[in-house]
Amino acid sequence: MYRQEEDSWKLSQVFGERCPGEELQDVDIVTAIEFDKSGDYLAVGDRGGRIIIFETKNGKDTPNPQFYRDELEQMDYTSTKHPEYQYKTEFQSHEPEFDYLKSLEIEEKINRIRWCSTPNESMFILSTNDKTIKLWKVKDRKVKKVKEMNPSPYVSSENTLLAERSFMSGQETPSFSNGYQLEWTEKVAKNMSPSQEVQTKIANNGDAAHARCRKVYGLAHDFNINSISNNSDGETFLSADDLRINLWNLEISDQCFNIVDMKPSNMDDLTEVITSAEFHPVHCNLLAYSSSRGFIRLIDMRQSALCDHNIRILQDAESNVSKTFFTEIIASISDIKFASDGWHLLSRDYMNLKLWDMRMDSTPVTTFKIHEHLRPKLCDLYNNDSIFDKFGCCVSGNGLDFATGSYSNLLRIFSHGVGSAEGITIEASKIRNRKPLPQAATPRSRRSSLSNLTSGFYRQGHENSKSSSNDFSSDFSSKLLHLVWHPRTDLIACASGNSLFLYQA
Repeated sequence: MYRQEEDSWKLSQVFGERCPGEELQDVDIVTAIEFDKSGDYLAVGDRGGRIIIFETKNGKDTPNPQFYRDELEQMDYTSTKHPEYQYKTEFQSHEPEFDYLKSLEIEEKINRIRWCSTPNESMFILSTNDKTIKLWKVKDRKVKKVKEMNPSPYVSSENTLLAERSFMSGQETPSFSNGYQLEWTEKVAKNMSPSQEVQTKIANNGDAAHARCRKVYGLAHDFNINSISNNSDGETFLSADDLRINLWNLEISDQCFNIVDMKPSNMDDLTEVITSAEFHPVHCNLLAYSSSRGFIRLIDMRQSALCDHNIRILQDAESNVSKTFFTEIIASISDIKFASDGWHLLSRDYMNLKLWDMRMDSTPVTTFKIHEHLRPKLCDLYNNDSIFDKFGCCVSGNGLDFATGSYSNLLRIFSHGVGSAEGITIEASKIRNRKPLPQAATPRSRRSSLSNLTSGFYRQGHENSKSSSNDFSSDFSSKLLHLVWHPRTDLIACASGNSLFLYQA
């Protein structure tokens, strides 16, 4: 449901907010966020290759499908209740690697996270860095916790020393054949003599999540992976790099099928690259992918094994009326998202957020202007590499509301046919109406990327601010690149730096 007033969107929770003057560590920068299908879990990936999982505080926020209708009515369950999240677990998904054949360092940075459907209580997560995709299984394990520890004089000193060394120091955790683990939560009193035995009383059992890598899908991409997407059939997923899209089966990690290949026989003839790819939410045979030239192609995998023919190309004819030096750069689409109905698709380029109807291929249904006020500054943005920033976008569960990010940690929220074309502008900050601090421009090292070879360039891969984006002095060092909408309620999770902000309406 769309809210026209800015005051209707409130900061719900903040994770990882930095203190003033605290230095931001590069490995802590958030690079991917994703809700699961139910919205009960939120996964966050960072530049250090870690995945952090949050869960709703009151257990699962959605009812068990095994409940009968009358039981749900007695529980008076309401799906509009906004969930609150708490830390569940984290694990190291990727490590830095080195490709000796190409003499290339492979970063551990998480590029994309996707939740897989599962028939049981276990959670399955797909994660990828530039080259390798992994399937992780996260499962809760029962843990026994110590309630009391009573000393006893009838024990030898050797056993006491062994207990202190193995258990009290917390360096080792004993495991048992029944799968339970013993967690020691209290230490022996400091005045305990070496000849005293430790007797324990076990309190109630708790849960501790454990992550295990089930599959590794590697050695299939020559260029950096920019997208992964689950199919609606629950069995397959796609992975896309700058020039190819591959189709995988979740159970087969050593084989994939190439369904899109844009690599020319002569690389000098390269004119565009793939920037994002997404499966259709309903039809398992359809998928869409965007390009650096501003095209969105819809393909049907039933036509041929190699989908070199498109059933539809979405292109904004009005965007190429007047061409300048920066036209091709700002036309590059950084992200696409299907709406839940399957008929509408949201795309984000550097300047605009566009809503498309799959039945209209010549013009978008609506265009929301995000960076129009920066058009006179395109030359400066090119010089400091900001023009190559890739902003994400997201769609609400009902498909009527849309959101994207901007500079100065601004969150922009829009709705089709309701409210002002300017939408709502919120500064993602714990401090209300905080103004960005002036910072001296620091040169950044440029990293070669295939997505810029087509143009001959290189690049490097508050609550409720009342100011509109047009009169807000943009801080290009702080930007809101990653965000996701809760699938069932008006809640948006967005990330800037190492901080995760949750806003609800």
